[in-house]
Amino acid sequence: MNQIAPQTRPRRLFGTDGIRGRANVAPMTAEIALKLGQAAGLLFTRGTYRHQVIIGKDTRLSGYMLEPALTAGFIGAGMDVTLAGPLPTPAIAMLTRSLRADLGVVISASHNPFEDNGIKLFGPDGAKLSDETESEIEELMARDLSDRLAHASSLGRAIRLVDAGGRYIESAKASLPRGLRLDGLRVVLDCANGAAYKVAPAALWELGAEVIPLGINPDGFNINKDCGSTVPGFLSAAVIEHGAHLGVALDGDADRVILVDERGTIIDGDQVLALIARAFQADGRLAGTEVVATVMSNLGLERYLAGIGLGLHRTTVGDRYVAEAMRARGLNLGGEQSGHVILSDFATTGDGLIAALQVLAVLVRDGRPASAVCRLFEPLPQRLRNVRYQGASPLHSAAVLAAQAVAEKRLEGTGRLLIRASGTEPLIRVMAEGEDEAQIVAIVDELCAVIEAASAHSVA
Repeated sequence: MNQIAPQTRPRRLFGTDGIRGRANVAPMTAEIALKLGQAAGLLFTRGTYRHQVIIGKDTRLSGYMLEPALTAGFIGAGMDVTLAGPLPTPAIAMLTRSLRADLGVVISASHNPFEDNGIKLFGPDGAKLSDETESEIEELMARDLSDRLAHASSLGRAIRLVDAGGRYIESAKASLPRGLRLDGLRVVLDCANGAAYKVAPAALWELGAEVIPLGINPDGFNINKDCGSTVPGFLSAAVIEHGAHLGVALDGDADRVILVDERGTIIDGDQVLALIARAFQADGRLAGTEVVATVMSNLGLERYLAGIGLGLHRTTVGDRYVAEAMRARGLNLGGEQSGHVILSDFATTGDGLIAALQVLAVLVRDGRPASAVCRLFEPLPQRLRNVRYQGASPLHSAAVLAAQAVAEKRLEGTGRLLIRASGTEPLIRVMAEGEDEAQIVAIVDELCAVIEAASAHSVA
């Protein structure tokens, strides 16, 4: 099993997926957003031409605060700003390349509740910035930049891109084989009251599907609330109610997808990766002989891919690290169990809509129901729990390290254990996987109890 380690250079603001936190509380304040715009604008001003940044967002109320602050920062650095409004994260990545912009920015906290928000940055190639580049931005933000900002005559301007949604819809539709239509398919589509609430239903409808849209009435407060990819039970019930062929649930910024078959059974990112890998392999469209996933992906996926002659290259958690490994190894398929699926022939980051379209294409060609097509392997029993902590991370306490060593010994040869800190929230994620379900449940629960006790002790 191969694994790429994350960068270890310490950073204060940037986590696994940009900067994220509670809206109007540091680091998600207008002041910090302004400084971020100034620093990133200066770092990516690398010539004498008019530099451009494109900014998109999801539907959170706090986007109205962060968008103008970022805009002011970039304009002050001498960059022209193109505002795209509410659009999926992958749409901004695509438009960054399409418009030959120097930088792309998404204001979103993805699957988090509306109280949170985040900022993630894309380079001119549409890829998320490296750890090193994010560290450079942080270093600039800590300095006095007043002497480096643009002269009054060199300030940027802001415009709104009126056809941004249409450009993305056409790009997503183009990911399907030429001439393939979705006529006759009934699809329940849950947009999580998020960034894809307009573009995703439009794309499926234009391709011929009968669309039952859910989560398409954002009000600034209801993004991801009781809907979307993190609440798949809502979609399952709707699929059965409407007699749909497939259910598609996106998250708040539509960079991940969870599917549901006609029986209401959930199809996670691992099953989607297996299905697309097999389809691309059969069509001669799979680059190389590997698929990239993270350490969280089920061993069942690894065994299935091996059975069809493919390897699984694992990275640390984060779709950015998956994308980096794909580029380094010349591969065109990768993703995460949580539903980030990266198809680099069509997108530079996870794209929930494009991934769903590839699965729908398989259903059209195969002619069988999703329950017969989309479950290619039986996952090994897996238990995942999150432990919220206060103060310093308890991961390095003696009690936690000792309990982890004991658990790894118990699983030796029959399973695996993964304990990691979330890159976006004060959470410790504990996952165990193995042949004996009762054993892995007990191991995870015991470890979580030790972590909770260590956290309480450190706070006291």
